[in-house]
Amino acid sequence: MLTARVLSDHADEVIILEPDDLVENDTGLGSPQRHQLHALLSMGRTQLERWLPGITQELIDAGAQLGSGKDVQFYVDGAMRPPVPGLQMIGATRSFLESHVRRRVLTLPNVHIQAGRAHDLIFSGRRVGGVRFSAIGDTPATPDGDLDADLVVDAMGRSSRLGTWLDRNAWDRAPLDRMTIDLGYATAVFHRGDELPNTVVAHATPGPSSGYQPTLSEPGALVAVEENRWTVVLAGYTNYRPGRDPDEFRARMRRCVTALRRVADHCEMDGKVKTFQFRESQRRDFTRLARFPGGLVAVGDSVASVNPIYGQGLTLAALQASCLSAHLRAGSSPHEPAWAYFRRVAAVVDAAWQLSTTADLAQPHVTGPYPRGYRLIRWAGDKITAASVVDPLVNKAYMDVVHMRAHPRTLTRPSVLLRTTRALSASARRPVPLPTQPGQR
Repeated sequence: MLTARVLSDHADEVIILEPDDLVENDTGLGSPQRHQLHALLSMGRTQLERWLPGITQELIDAGAQLGSGKDVQFYVDGAMRPPVPGLQMIGATRSFLESHVRRRVLTLPNVHIQAGRAHDLIFSGRRVGGVRFSAIGDTPATPDGDLDADLVVDAMGRSSRLGTWLDRNAWDRAPLDRMTIDLGYATAVFHRGDELPNTVVAHATPGPSSGYQPTLSEPGALVAVEENRWTVVLAGYTNYRPGRDPDEFRARMRRCVTALRRVADHCEMDGKVKTFQFRESQRRDFTRLARFPGGLVAVGDSVASVNPIYGQGLTLAALQASCLSAHLRAGSSPHEPAWAYFRRVAAVVDAAWQLSTTADLAQPHVTGPYPRGYRLIRWAGDKITAASVVDPLVNKAYMDVVHMRAHPRTLTRPSVLLRTTRALSASARRPVPLPTQPGQR
């Protein structure tokens, strides 16, 4: 939808070819993870507001929650990080957020939805000139059709069939990088009262003190969303993946940080626990191709899909839409290979990939591939993570990276490293009480 919004500034007509009936029935058959907890990072909210001015207030007026300062709590190994000035997050379910974005985008006079399923690309010489599709309608067998286009955008997600279509038409598919992580997560919804009046987001992960294992605190998060509800997610790797049993879900919540424990103790669960498994992170690197047809780009999970526990997916898609805007505003012809666009996207994707995979490689079951200099990167990352709990300036630098407001390389600045060293030295001189959370293992 954000890509369609961007293209509306450059095209006479934008057609969204959509196999799911999301306007009348928000089932999201093509996105089974839609009903899991989703987070829009601070940069994602900024990009959303950029392309749809006033939507933040629109979401709040409709029941979403806006968190900032102490309302947004991030924990590592059970210890809360200092609040970060200027960091804002929207508390809402993905379906609620998407419905408002969709409504705004579809009010644009040159944006339309065509119910249908794409089957192949149509080539015109050395460029893509359209899409072959089958329409979805009331009749059981609607004839196939063609959509002509100056620019085709692959937004089909991580199971995109673009590579197959390129192969079929004698073009190379983009190289695919994979990292197997075997993550499972589960989401439940609870009725929200006044048990946490000053909390919109609480997010807890293991860190260096626990060896990135769930021994000091369970990994999980909660978000205050519309209709006076909490959305709670728990996560775990390999055989420690959470299941659908509601009693087990509450028991794990009680081994997490205070906010999740309080919801487990005081709030009624609404509906069933829903699980999802994420086997691997993956990215397609179009910049490594020697040739590529004009008239074609890819966005969102079609390009990269990383560990969802870090909440980067929606923000990454929004940033890629902005990359497409910058590419077209620079005067690039949509009929030419979009190399400049893919280079812009690669910079954004590489940042997200570096953050998530470096953290994933701390898990003993994740066996690579390891980036060059991983040992040094991991050592420095552990130190910065530990310092971010006790030093507000280090935490701001760290959270700017987490929220995709800065590139991970900013953490290697001498000022950040020096501040990290001083913070850890000062912390070592102070006695640190041991955590006494219930159910600690």
